[in-house]
Amino acid sequence: MDFYILKEEIVKSLNFTLGVVEKRQTLPILSNVLFEVDESSLKLTATDLESEISTTSTISNYKSGGKITAPARKLSDLCRLLPEMAEIHFYLDGDNLKIETDIGKYNLSTLPSEDFPIFESENTTSQVNISPKNLKNLISKTSFAMGNQDWRHYLNGLFISIDDKIITTVATDAHRLALATSSLNEAATEITTGIVPRKSINEIGKLVGDESENVVIKLGQTSISVNVSGTTFISKLIEGKFPDYEQVIPTGESSNLNIDRKILSDSLSRVSVLSSEKYKGIRILTSENSINISANNPEKEQGEENISCDYKGEKIDIAFNVNYLQEILATIDSDKIEINFFGSEKSCLITDPTKDNFKYVVMPLLL
Repeated sequence: MDFYILKEEIVKSLNFTLGVVEKRQTLPILSNVLFEVDESSLKLTATDLESEISTTSTISNYKSGGKITAPARKLSDLCRLLPEMAEIHFYLDGDNLKIETDIGKYNLSTLPSEDFPIFESENTTSQVNISPKNLKNLISKTSFAMGNQDWRHYLNGLFISIDDKIITTVATDAHRLALATSSLNEAATEITTGIVPRKSINEIGKLVGDESENVVIKLGQTSISVNVSGTTFISKLIEGKFPDYEQVIPTGESSNLNIDRKILSDSLSRVSVLSSEKYKGIRILTSENSINISANNPEKEQGEENISCDYKGEKIDIAFNVNYLQEILATIDSDKIEINFFGSEKSCLITDPTKDNFKYVVMPLLL
């Protein structure tokens, strides 16, 4: 293997792989990235056995091809620190990967490509196209509500449903729920669903960051594949049945509160300083065209504020974890939000009055 490549090309590709490379690996080779070189390109692949990412970059000069694995993080750190637009010469010398530039020579140990784990992905003919902006939106509007190391493993991921020309993402940790929908560029051939693990959904979110090309998604029975601009990310799905989220979203008669999002968020931030560090609970009392927000803690400290709003309905006395409310407010783009109360002991529904494709549910705290 002997080739030349520009610094910017390989650094970009290595950045994609680092999120998958295991930091605390059970197998030494999982900390390596697989090099595959042909006449025109370099393909880099990383895996943690649960997911895999492959990305292709253009080489500037080809001498000979081949395969080898090298330490991903050391390689990334070294290439990133080289001068801008540097042309890097890579070649194999026995078991060593030699790296040369105008300013220096470097030597990295390798492991055989034959030992690199082959990720078993399923063949699926069902695929859909979505704009990167829409996919990024779906993930950012919902993924914050995923469970984190919950014993109910099916909560530790993002549920994705593809039905006709609609894609739906749902996340819940059993205390709050976030749901978003978006349109696809073309209709799917069949209804498919799956739960994508937390780590994988975060990597997909980074992958589609600023791309302009449409993203191709293949959602199978056991895996999901996402391809954008020559980079393919594949992940196993979480086994298990996701909760019936439609049953969780409250319906029926409600008391509606319309309020400025930033004013509410700022008030919550101030009052919650005096909330219990353990529960982070804040109390909301509603009255006609105003709400009272209060908090206290075991040290008998307390704070409260009154905020003007548009509210007509029954008086509600309810408490929430302030962090859950703030995370929802941070994802809503509109200046106004709408909160639907269904009683003082029932979950509330938070929506963006300007859009109907985002819904958030928060369970109350019992203070």
